[in-house]
Amino acid sequence: MMKSPRKTVLGAGLALLLAPLAYVAAQNPVKPPKPTSDSQQQPAPTEPAPQTPSAPANRPGENPPRQSDVQARITVNSNLVILPVTVKDRSGELVPDLKRDEFRVFEDNVEQHIDMFTAEAFPLSMVVLIDNDLKDKDAEKVQASLMAILGGLSTEDEAFICRFDQFFHPGKGFTTDQDKLSKELKRTSLDTEADVAPPSPPFNGTPSINNHSAIDESAIDKGAQVIKGQPTKALDDAVFAAAQLLHDRPRNRRRVILLISDGVNGGRKFNKVTTEDVIKALLAENISVYSIAVPTAYLERKISPIDKERSPLIRYANHSGGEVYHATKEESFGEFYSRLTEEARNQYTLAYVPRGTDRNADYHSIEVRVKREGLDIKTRDGYYSAGVSSAQRP
Repeated sequence: MMKSPRKTVLGAGLALLLAPLAYVAAQNPVKPPKPTSDSQQQPAPTEPAPQTPSAPANRPGENPPRQSDVQARITVNSNLVILPVTVKDRSGELVPDLKRDEFRVFEDNVEQHIDMFTAEAFPLSMVVLIDNDLKDKDAEKVQASLMAILGGLSTEDEAFICRFDQFFHPGKGFTTDQDKLSKELKRTSLDTEADVAPPSPPFNGTPSINNHSAIDESAIDKGAQVIKGQPTKALDDAVFAAAQLLHDRPRNRRRVILLISDGVNGGRKFNKVTTEDVIKALLAENISVYSIAVPTAYLERKISPIDKERSPLIRYANHSGGEVYHATKEESFGEFYSRLTEEARNQYTLAYVPRGTDRNADYHSIEVRVKREGLDIKTRDGYYSAGVSSAQRP
């Protein structure tokens, strides 16, 4: 049977589009994962990769969109370094109309060719990490706001509800079921006293970074006394454990930690890992942290615990390409939940295969620039070579 002219043209266009990636992969050999039978039988796409802003993400009750060609290619191509990028104007509003040729990406100060670009919305894999040892007024505000988290999630997003104090308390696992999430959030009760015994670890056999595991019972000092109001919380260990929960989520989803806390951290006496260990884990797993600081995090202290040089809330967010929100009022929480999920879902996605940099180096810095002036750009600081193929595998 004679092929139609339209299919012939599209097939040739697809071959031209994929040729540069095939050449680069040959010059930078990294063993990719074996394709599944589904990917082997997947027909050639009939549309080019989108390079224009997508429609708003689906809301609860709407049908989720099908996986795009770009998302499928990101899942299969393990050589890519993937960069979610947020761009805002001077008023803090998202800028949705940038094109591929307006971006420049630098790895270790060497400019990279952008092999893949899209402005379409991606589904979220989100760990909601709630501080379980807040002051009473803060705990009441957070407790009253928890159901509003659902308002920012689409039916394609998945969430995992967790708490922490001296220990990490995992919930029931990732789910896209809005009814299950609603029931779990309704049953989530913030304790007025910190726990005195560690819970069971949420899972076994998970990867570690620097030979540490934040969810191990040995992660804290068993002899430490719990003193209300003192910095006895293991914040670093909790965020590290949340990062491990996101390890196996697919690359075609945004990996996000929503951290609700006052930023108080117990230091090495109550944490097995350091803030630096946590940042390394976030970068290795391509996870963005969106921190919501409760009111007393900066209203009741002479030296602000969310000070840029001191607070892990800001350090987690700044290094991972996330954001920090200061909830001064009870109604602020719901507003911030919706804002951060919209921002995380509707980031630009830039991807490239590294060229011209030292592949033996452990860490690679990243800088993203745009040609338009006056815009604020947020993305992760860099990545670790050992984490690209393993931590971001499909």
